Amino acid sequence: MGREFELKYRADEEKIAAIREKFGIFTEISMETVYYDTRDFALRRRKWTLRRRYENGKSVCTLKTPLPDGSRGEWETECGCIGDAVETLVRQGAPGALLTLTAQGVTEVCAARFTRLAKTVETGDALVELALDQGCLLGGGKALPFAEVEVELKAGSQADAVSFAGALAAEFGLTPEEKSKVQRAMELLN
Repeated sequence: MGREFELKYRADEEKIAAIREKFGIFTEISMETVYYDTRDFALRRRKWTLRRRYENGKSVCTLKTPLPDGSRGEWETECGCIGDAVETLVRQGAPGALLTLTAQGVTEVCAARFTRLAKTVETGDALVELALDQGCLLGGGKALPFAEVEVELKAGSQADAVSFAGALAAEFGLTPEEKSKVQRAMELLN
């Protein structure tokens, strides 16, 4: 299992442009994400996220689950079919309950399309990915534009990642975003 620890902040085009200018060259990744759940939202009730994301055309399926410390368990595999991916994710160590919960199949519930500008940054004893995301969340026939900044710990000190993210937020006037993309997209279903 991978462990994902990230901090998210709401932004706008101007703030993203200013951060991009300060940090220089970023890698651009086109992201198209589909989020899946069972018909009775069994995954949502557990706060699990099952998705298939195309990253510059490469299909990656992922399961994320909450961990007690606020981070998330994360398993992923390259796979074009979400049904095949479920079995692979469980073989990798994802909760076995995923097989039982999805035995009757899953359905697309919401989505996101966005461009990510990503850059690896060394800060203190941490290696973080700085991601600048702009795009649209989709659900229930509605679209919600968004812009956000993510700081994801890739290696090293969590405290240094938190310090870097806090300094970035203070410098650019960023507001913490408590909800994930899937949570915000799911809200569009109502």
